[in-house]
Amino acid sequence: MCGMSQQQPVEKAGGRPARPDASMSLLNNVMEHSLDDGYAEAAARRGEEGRSGLPRTLRAKLGLAFGLVLAALVVTLGAAQAQVAAPTVAKERQELIDRVEDGTREADELQRQLATLRESVARMQREALRHEGGDSGELVALLAAATPVQGPGVKLVVDDAKGSGGDGGGPRESSGFADTGRLRDRDLQRVVNGLWESGAEAISVNDQRLTALSAIRAAGDAILVDNKPLVPPYTVLAVGDGRNLSTTFQDSADGQYLHVLQENYGIRTSISVQDEVRLPAAPSLNVRSAEPLERGKGSTR
Repeated sequence: MCGMSQQQPVEKAGGRPARPDASMSLLNNVMEHSLDDGYAEAAARRGEEGRSGLPRTLRAKLGLAFGLVLAALVVTLGAAQAQVAAPTVAKERQELIDRVEDGTREADELQRQLATLRESVARMQREALRHEGGDSGELVALLAAATPVQGPGVKLVVDDAKGSGGDGGGPRESSGFADTGRLRDRDLQRVVNGLWESGAEAISVNDQRLTALSAIRAAGDAILVDNKPLVPPYTVLAVGDGRNLSTTFQDSADGQYLHVLQENYGIRTSISVQDEVRLPAAPSLNVRSAEPLERGKGSTR
């Protein structure tokens, strides 16, 4: 029976046979020495020093204790200083609050004094108008909006379109605003001027009394009346012959203009005749120049 001959291990010089895996020395080295020698040495050194990892020498122990004491001292001093400074900080904060409150009370008191002085000046102006103006004193005060008035008239409410949007074209798009459904300052100017021309004796917009010097203009998207910003809806009250005033205004060019805004741009408007409307006096009456009346023979200038 034939068979394969088995190769006998070769013996090295000296009589010791060679290892069968002698050709895989690198793999054997990795398997037998899985931990690097440097790591093994460091692990052995930590084992000698103790598991806690704390220094074993007396000098090192004293240094660690001194560091801990110093850290505790710093924390204690910081806490004590914060506790000592807390009342001072609270006192300064309270003093600042007191100063603010005192300043606020002083400003409020000055505001009340200013309102009182303005009312006193307005009262003296009205008395002077009655005294020097004779029979025309009340008319002059009315035209100057120096006194509140009440009587029959109309109530006109103008509001922006729902959603303040519109798809219309025309000249309103050239105003620089993308929203054509909002009332502009020039629209409110035409409404007020139309009421004056229709026979209104006194007009107010959102309780802001108009005078001969009143200005209606825009600041961004807001409408200003005498530099006071107003928000929609705009309630315009006018004193006069209510029914005649309402009819005349709606038939006028300005009334038709308002109707066009309503039809084309969705501006919401409503006008109603009122048995009595109340208008406040103008906030302030600035007299820039005045001259005494000169009475002559049968005439007064």
